[in-house]
Amino acid sequence: MPYECHFTGKKTTFGKKRAYGGQKITKGGFGLKTTGISRRSFRPNLHKMRVMIDGKPQRVLVSARAVRSGLVVKPLKRKYGYTREQAAKASD
Repeated sequence: MPYECHFTGKKTTFGKKRAYGGQKITKGGFGLKTTGISRRSFRPNLHKMRVMIDGKPQRVLVSARAVRSGLVVKPLKRKYGYTREQAAKASD
């Protein structure tokens, strides 16, 4: 399973971490110089959750943004049956 949100498609992106050295021009130096560049990764805030997909509960990775915005429909914890609103929402 890739490290990617099932609903929003957020996944790991890459960037650079820069280290600077040198004294500022205002302090009498020659300005800041880049002394090192290393690669780093930005990882999304993903959670493994049970989610209703096509009317069936599945375990997928979901971003916190998707949970907060209401894209996620969770299955019932107990199998007593769905209310009309939950059944309509699960079938959509």
